[in-house]
Amino acid sequence: MTKVLVTGANGMLGQDLCPILEQNGYEVFKTDIDNMDITDIGSVESVISEQIPDIVIHCAAYTNVDNAEEDYETAHKINAIGTENLAKVCGKKNITLVYISTDYVFDGTLAQGNLYKPNDQTNPINNYGLTKWQGEQAVRKNCKKYYIIRTAWLYGIHGKNFVETMISLADKPELKVVDDQVGCPTWTVELCDGIIKLLQGKAYGTYHICGSGQTSWYGFAKEIFELSGLNVNLKPCTTDEFPRPAKRPAYSVMDNGGLCRPWQDALKDYIELRKKGV
Repeated sequence: MTKVLVTGANGMLGQDLCPILEQNGYEVFKTDIDNMDITDIGSVESVISEQIPDIVIHCAAYTNVDNAEEDYETAHKINAIGTENLAKVCGKKNITLVYISTDYVFDGTLAQGNLYKPNDQTNPINNYGLTKWQGEQAVRKNCKKYYIIRTAWLYGIHGKNFVETMISLADKPELKVVDDQVGCPTWTVELCDGIIKLLQGKAYGTYHICGSGQTSWYGFAKEIFELSGLNVNLKPCTTDEFPRPAKRPAYSVMDNGGLCRPWQDALKDYIELRKKGV
């Protein structure tokens, strides 16, 4: 049985990924900060040497995009140094490393209507994107057997995310949502299924696993409320009207190579599960 070590197993993605891996016949060893500190190479070396996994799936990350602008040091320590530590150990031991990256490695200047391909030029415009890009570089430098997976606008049942935030704000007299940032909403379960597809026969390299199609945050919110049967006074606004510490790419739509369904179909399934309280 193929053994998979998962970092960030207690996070939003990890909590969906571990049972899906087990359902697909993998033996799973879960790690999080309590039993492996990725920022300490000694800890990484010790746990991986003891467990001897065939594959490491690296979900642990510093994901607070705005806070990373104020606290680059912590974001860099977790996203860049932590990933480098895993990459060095996996490379040395010939273990396949799967690294979860982000659409925020792109600057968003691609002409609308085009899709970012995995080999397109990266140019992060915020600290979060920069530290995730540094993690990518560490994986490429230290590992021969790797999958770098860029995902986008991730939501899932086990963590704070845009879908849950919107639903929690549905009773506001008026809700303004940015309409000039365009991307690919992605359900954690779709990302997990895409990871399984890669592990079951795709060549090593860089891939995009995100919802098919595209929308703005406003369009995403509108679909969330329609599918949830909520009547909300939703208004579009510009990025300039809703300033945040971190710049976001205006257009980060990625080519997923057919690995995921249309984002609307996945969202519909997510909302249905939510209604059932699963």
